[in-house]
Amino acid sequence: MINILIADDHPIIRYGLKQIILNEQGMSVSGEAETASQVFDLLQKNEYDILILDIGLPDFSGLEVLGKMKYIKPHLPVLVLSAMPEDLYAVRVIKAGASGYLNKNSATENLIHAIKKIISGKNYISPHLTENLVSALKNDKGEKTHDNLSPREFEILCLIGSGKTVKNIAEELCLGIPTVYTYRTRILEKMNLNHDSELVQYCIKEGIIL
Repeated sequence: MINILIADDHPIIRYGLKQIILNEQGMSVSGEAETASQVFDLLQKNEYDILILDIGLPDFSGLEVLGKMKYIKPHLPVLVLSAMPEDLYAVRVIKAGASGYLNKNSATENLIHAIKKIISGKNYISPHLTENLVSALKNDKGEKTHDNLSPREFEILCLIGSGKTVKNIAEELCLGIPTVYTYRTRILEKMNLNHDSELVQYCIKEGIIL
């Protein structure tokens, strides 16, 4: 039996994933979590065969969870699930230690296949992204300015680039407005930019708008 832990802060999403998994023989949803803190707690108390991880948990981003998991369960395979475009996040999550990346829009068709592939010891990404991923992993010399951002900073950069206000971002990520302002300041400093408009222009140029 494949024991699966699902981490997503939306009950409807968790329910939908469970229904897909429960229809497959030999698979069981053995745990559910709404926050990264709950993920860490469950991982310390129980054994799972795979973690299905939403990239946008309210207390830590999925990339931050992957970083912490290196110390908690370094060998547990993780399938990252997100509504965000693959081109923005797939390379980052694989580099961070995930075994696969699946867009929520294609979960109904591809979730079981992704789980089986990862459990067999392989990685899962959509076929059309394979060439881009291989190229990116081989060519680390061509780093871009945003590659120096932390996972949360990159997430906020994408949201700013999409035209979201600080208030919008704070609400979406369940962060305080002053905290978002602090992240915004760090992003501007790291990228050597001065205004949000420059961040938006950068996102358009690099094609990283959500």
